[in-house]
Amino acid sequence: MLEQLVKEIRKGGSLETHGLAARLGTTPQLVEAMMEHLQRMGLIQNYSDCACACQGCGLRDACSNQGTVRLWQAKS
Repeated sequence: MLEQLVKEIRKGGSLETHGLAARLGTTPQLVEAMMEHLQRMGLIQNYSDCACACQGCGLRDACSNQGTVRLWQAKS
């Protein structure tokens, strides 16, 4: 399942935990755990491009979970 998650990430675009969980046939909690594992492996990192998580986010207007969303980005 971790390989499937990596494939989804490599497709690019914005990925939301609940959507990824549905595509992978698992729970959002397991997706979060796998993302944290990928971060420890050095494949992804927390998104930290702005001083305040939601203020600089391009998805701010579309996000219903402002302030509670974790964002990651693939390492190059």
